Amino acid sequence: MLFNSIFLSFISLAIVANAQVSVFDAPARGFQFKAAITHNWGQYAPFFVAPSAPSDYDSSATLPGCSITFAQVLQRHGARYPTAQTGRKFSNTIHRLQTSRTGSGVLNNYIKNYKYNLGVEELNDLGRRQTENSGYYFYQRYQNLARRNEPFIRYDDKKRVFDSAELWAKGFHRASITDKGRARPETFPYKAVALPHGHGFNNTLNNKACPKFEKSYSKKFEKEVVDTIMAGLIQRINSDFQGAGLTGQDVVNLMGLCTMETTANFEKTGQLSPLCNLFTEADWVKYGYLSSVQKWYRYGNGNPLGPTMGVGWVNELIARLTRSPVQDQTSTNTTLDRNPETFPLQGKLYADFSHTDDMIGIYAALGLFNAPASGTTKIPTNKIATPKELGGFSSSLVSPMGARMYVEKMICTGHKEELVRVLINERVMTLSNCGADRMGRCTLSKFILSLDFARNGGRWDQCFANI
Repeated sequence: MLFNSIFLSFISLAIVANAQVSVFDAPARGFQFKAAITHNWGQYAPFFVAPSAPSDYDSSATLPGCSITFAQVLQRHGARYPTAQTGRKFSNTIHRLQTSRTGSGVLNNYIKNYKYNLGVEELNDLGRRQTENSGYYFYQRYQNLARRNEPFIRYDDKKRVFDSAELWAKGFHRASITDKGRARPETFPYKAVALPHGHGFNNTLNNKACPKFEKSYSKKFEKEVVDTIMAGLIQRINSDFQGAGLTGQDVVNLMGLCTMETTANFEKTGQLSPLCNLFTEADWVKYGYLSSVQKWYRYGNGNPLGPTMGVGWVNELIARLTRSPVQDQTSTNTTLDRNPETFPLQGKLYADFSHTDDMIGIYAALGLFNAPASGTTKIPTNKIATPKELGGFSSSLVSPMGARMYVEKMICTGHKEELVRVLINERVMTLSNCGADRMGRCTLSKFILSLDFARNGGRWDQCFANI
């Protein structure tokens, strides 16, 4: 049940030959259509390569004298349809507009005749494309390793996550069979493990094992953003639709529907949803910041137990980097992690597939965004703080649909010890806790030492306090 040689359908050469690479979702760059808008869609943004600050090391640049010996990708599922709950919110807002006096004009007529018909939760066509592209690009990026090693794959057992893992493997396979320099037999489908989804299971890719964790902790901070930063926007939209009496949440719903309808239909239309015409580029900056505040206080450093939710996966990463048994008493599945068939330690390529919230918790457990300008775990809710002011944090930059984090290990001339670096959406992260060099690299031993929060179990004891 848990150990699968998944991906039962073999890709025919005809299908591979007909595969098209969208100009708006190239494997190495991601989604680049109307970037000033779509790159501010927070958690609903389609994956795009995160822009680097002038001081950042270019992730595509050669690492002189280095050979990568290990690569781990942690990836969010691809672009999807709304959840059932979110879909109901969208429908309710549209109904409110349709039953009120909404004025005249092309857009008003569009809304009056609008019928909500998006799917529920599963990958859409863009999500399928971007995820297969990701596997293809991973092979190319780590070609020297991929020519000799197959990836070991794990995924949360939710359909959109399984589908993402399957499509990623197809992309990796597509790159492999066209590589004349491949030095290993192609044995697709690759080995993979499903981590059971839901309450009652230990699952580091979808952690629901902490009873005291409150993801609703973010709600009051989200409301503060809506009431202050977005107040003028909400007033303007209400003036456009006099009589509708739209709430702040209604306006957020309209913006969310724009993003979801665009990604759902983009493979067919190649355009933004007409609903997006309600909003300016400045409006989307506000929307993106709202998403950042939500993620920060939901699973990130702003939630007292946010970083703890990512501890289990970080301890699994340590085990893989050091090729030693997992040392963890939090959310890991010991039955799987103690079995070399379901948690091998000698591999060189690993791919794990998860969700946005879990990835935010893992980033926090890794200590990647520990230095907001305030020096505390709080971020502003009455003004927009830049990613630089938030230590590089932005929901759009670190957790879009199809987000990916790479952890690389390498040997380099002039260094006695192996080196490690971390990239999120192609941006080399600053590992401030382990003395990273200008290329973003720490020695393996210092990197492991910097993860003392995870190695010591985070605040896992608080998950069960007073129960």
